[in-house]
Parts: sequence; C-alpha cells; structure tokens
Amino acid sequence: MSGRGVDGDDRLDGDDDWRPTAPLENLKRRAELVGAVRRFFAERGVLEVETPALGAATATDLHLASLATSLSAPLASCAATLSAPLASDAATLSAPAAGGARRLYLQTSPELHMKRLLAAGSGPIWQLCKAFRDGEAGRRHNPEFTMLEWYRPGWDHHRLIGEVDELLRATLPGIVGGGPREQLTYRDAFLTHAGIDPFAADAQTLRSRAAELGVDVGAGSASWSREEWLHLLLAAVVEPRLGRGRPTFLLDFPASEAALARVRDGDPPVAERFEAFVEGVELANGYHELADAREQARRFAADSDARRRDGLPAAPADARLLAALEHGLPDCAGVALGFDRLAMLALGVDSIDQVIAFPIDRA
Repeated sequence: MSGRGVDGDDRLDGDDDWRPTAPLENLKRRAELVGAVRRFFAERGVLEVETPALGAATATDLHLASLATSLSAPLASCAATLSAPLASDAATLSAPAAGGARRLYLQTSPELHMKRLLAAGSGPIWQLCKAFRDGEAGRRHNPEFTMLEWYRPGWDHHRLIGEVDELLRATLPGIVGGGPREQLTYRDAFLTHAGIDPFAADAQTLRSRAAELGVDVGAGSASWSREEWLHLLLAAVVEPRLGRGRPTFLLDFPASEAALARVRDGDPPVAERFEAFVEGVELANGYHELADAREQARRFAADSDARRRDGLPAAPADARLLAALEHGLPDCAGVALGFDRLAMLALGVDSIDQVIAFPIDRA
C-alpha cells in the first residue's frame, strides 16, 4: 500500500500502519467536494435521503459480488406480498422467517431501497452513502466505497445525462473544460477505438482483435464467452480513450448489459443506459429505469440460473423491490456515481488511498 500519512510522513513500516493514507489536506478538500455536491442538489430541489446499508436481498448481477453478515433475530419475509404470477416468476427471493440467524447483505448500491422510496411517492431523491463489493481492491477500488446516487421521476436517461454533465462541470471545472460533452454509442466507440463492431463479432473474432491490439489476456481466456471478450476490450482498449478534455457519455449498450434498465427495440435492441467517463476513468452508470415487475422478475430468475451455471454464490432477489414495481414505479431515470473517483480527479491523484482515510489495508 502506497500513500502518505496526514503528517506527510512517507514511512510505511508496521509502526505506522495506524495512520490514514490520505493527507489531511486531501481530506479537507474531499469535505469541500461533499459540500459542493450537497449545494448542487439543494439548488435543484432534490430531496436528500438515507437508506439501509444492510438488506435481506442483494444485487443479482453476475459481475457483482456481495459481502454478507448475519443477524441473530429472525426477519419477516415479504414474498407473500407478491401476486402469485409475479412470485412464480422470481427465482430466488429472500428466505422465509425462521429461528436462528438470518443472512443480511451489505448493499452494492442503494438502488433497491431508493426505488422503493420512488414507488412510495418520494419525488426526486439523492444520497451519498457507503456501498460494498467483494473482490474489488486496487488503485481505483476499495471494498467499502462512497457512492453518489440520484433519481429523477419524469426523466429519461438522455435528460439525466445533461444533469450529470452539469455536476461534473460544477465539481471538476479545471478538468472537463468548457467545450460540449461527447456522446458516443457503444457500437461507435468500439468501431472508433477498437476497430471492430461489437454487435457483429463473435467470440473468436473478438479474441483475435484483442491479440492484434496487444491486450494481455489471462489464463483460461480460450473458453471466454463473447460477453467476456467485450468486457475486456471495453476496459482495456475503449475506456482509456474516453473523456479526454471533456466528459464522454457512452450510450446504447447491448441488451444483455441492461441490468435494471429498459431495453429499446431495434436491430439490434439496446439497453437504455449510459456510462460517464472523464480522463479515461469510468465515473457513473445511469439507466432509464425498468418499471415492469414481470420483466424484472424474469431477469432476476435469469441471473439466478446463470449464477448456478457459473458456480457463483446465490444472490437472493429483492421481493420488496418487485412488490414496489408491481405497486407502480414512476417513469424515471437514475444514476450512480463513484464519489471516491470523482475526488481522485478533483484532487489530481491516481490512487483511491489518497482520498479516503482508511482503505481496506488500514481498516
């Protein structure tokens, strides 16, 4: 672990590992950035909310790994609150109440709970909170991190892109510049920066292109799926070229990458989601939110089947979210932004341990 303590001391022997890794000046500037974000939403009349860090359900996405703990008191199940057809579509709901300890999950994002607030009539909401993901540690990752997430009823993802752009210009004025933002479709970004059509190429073609571009692939790559090769090329070749001198917004992802976003019919169909990049750093991921309870239950079931197939831990789907969707989620768009990465860019540092006091190695 590299980094300087709050007193500027470079020593990192065992006697000093009690010290924060971020310099005190960086922590002060981070606090100022929090204040700027809070003013941004106050000026726009967006309600600040708090939702639980612990939940009985968690993200089912195959690319996310949750951290879990246990509670000695039994918890009530909400599966019975769903209509029979919807309950039959949901693959893995939180287990019914029983004696003994219950497994709870540290939330990978506040999305599940915030959507329940939206369905209850909250109106536009935002929060800055801790989120947790297992297996994510490195220069831009920490298993415990800070996420900025907000939702706009009545908006689609295109309109929300404009507000994300405004936030980036308010918090990164010396980096994003004064020029207009760049918007690229997923296909155009691959054609421009990787020289290949991501919707037409099969796994073998993508593998060959990665080799031509000198991408370092790990052991076992011969058995990778088409989606895994796309993830690699996006991360290793396309993303580092985005957001140079201005924010770049990547749009129209493959339908298989929709997660909790709507899918727009077309040839091919695409997910109504976007990602935001500044100086090659992925900062935000936004959706035109899926509001169809039956479709969401189907996706949860598909994720559950894929997890079993790939030998991944089971991830209980959120029955309460399905109940909220069945009640009625307003047409809305939402976005999650990595606040620690925003702070890294604002402070001009290249490691997350320079903007958080105690990363996992110092926890």
